Amino acid sequence: MTGALQHPVGGSAAARGPRDCSLRRVAVVGSTGSIGTQTLDVLRTASDRFSVSALGAARSFELLAAQAEEFHPGVVAIADSAFERRLADLLPSGIELRAGPGALSSLVETADVVLNAVVGFAGLGVTVATLWQGRRLALANKESLVAGAPVVQRARSSPGAELVPVDSEHGAIHQCLARGGVGEVARIVITASGGPFRGRKAADLASVSVADALAHPTWQMGPKITIDSSTLMNKGLEVIEARELFDVDYDHIEVVVHPQSIVHSMVEFCDGTTIAQLSKPDMRLPIGYALGYPDRLTHAYGSLDFAAPVHLEFEPPDLVSFPCLQLAYDAGRAGGSAPAWLNAANEVAVAAFLGGKISWSAIAEVVADTLAVHEPTELVKVEDVLEADALARVRAASALALRERAG
Repeated sequence: MTGALQHPVGGSAAARGPRDCSLRRVAVVGSTGSIGTQTLDVLRTASDRFSVSALGAARSFELLAAQAEEFHPGVVAIADSAFERRLADLLPSGIELRAGPGALSSLVETADVVLNAVVGFAGLGVTVATLWQGRRLALANKESLVAGAPVVQRARSSPGAELVPVDSEHGAIHQCLARGGVGEVARIVITASGGPFRGRKAADLASVSVADALAHPTWQMGPKITIDSSTLMNKGLEVIEARELFDVDYDHIEVVVHPQSIVHSMVEFCDGTTIAQLSKPDMRLPIGYALGYPDRLTHAYGSLDFAAPVHLEFEPPDLVSFPCLQLAYDAGRAGGSAPAWLNAANEVAVAAFLGGKISWSAIAEVVADTLAVHEPTELVKVEDVLEADALARVRAASALALRERAG
């Protein structure tokens, strides 16, 4: 997971503009979302270490323009070209504007570190482009690694490419593994808060509302990942991500529910030693770690006061009431295009739930129905992943339609 950072070659004049060579250049892709805005908060406090080379978002043009006004990047990109004109009217002069489907991926050329905070499968292009160009990828978009694992792993072999996870759990594992090699790992333990429905049984969850599912007890996140947390699908995706990041077999990756969200994950080594990373829940800590690695930033996020009582609870997940976690394990073990189908079906189902079309319990049912008709394909290039994702979405839409007619 190490590699020398390479400076980009070529690119636009704005991308190559004058800069302080002592600063590490950061492109924040998905800058207007929860992780993106917290990344900018970290960059404000560490302006002596980093400069913002580029900002990108899908549609939130007004916030993106305000961020550009503050950070003065060389380039700004918006994925939805319908907002290009309105964004152009708000941008300060001297900033290059890019728009359209490939605009976010093009920001890679401007940076030493690319923070990928794009929501969902749409982040795949940024992930692959960053790695193929030999940059550091600070990855907050687990879906791209889950869905496109074979393609992403090939891109990781590019000279200079480096992947440091931003998820609090994988950032914790990354730190724990610094004290021992992968060959010495007995098991990785990924912690889960349990979400808003911890302790509730399947019968109690049949009629929960969108507002109920969005009321996370610990973390402030965007709606999609908050719903994933409520179903434990986020832990399932994290299990697959851990397998791909750290090359540890599924039989040695476990999930435990830890409602305090203080232990962010643990690694048990072959001699019985367990190393854990602890802090208060604050995503700025793993963000700063990924940006600064191997050095640590001097601003403390989430530090604990051990003079005060610290109560830590751990319990096994309820796979009956929260079947998405088992579905993810099954898809991960199947490999190939199965994780891409899992991710696509989940995105379709979560969007339907947020739109009031299906119940919370039906999210897992739609995913299970979609995986039941999985058509395995080999994922060699990005186009293969896109095709698998598209087909899975068609099958998931069919599963949704059947449920709507039955309901």
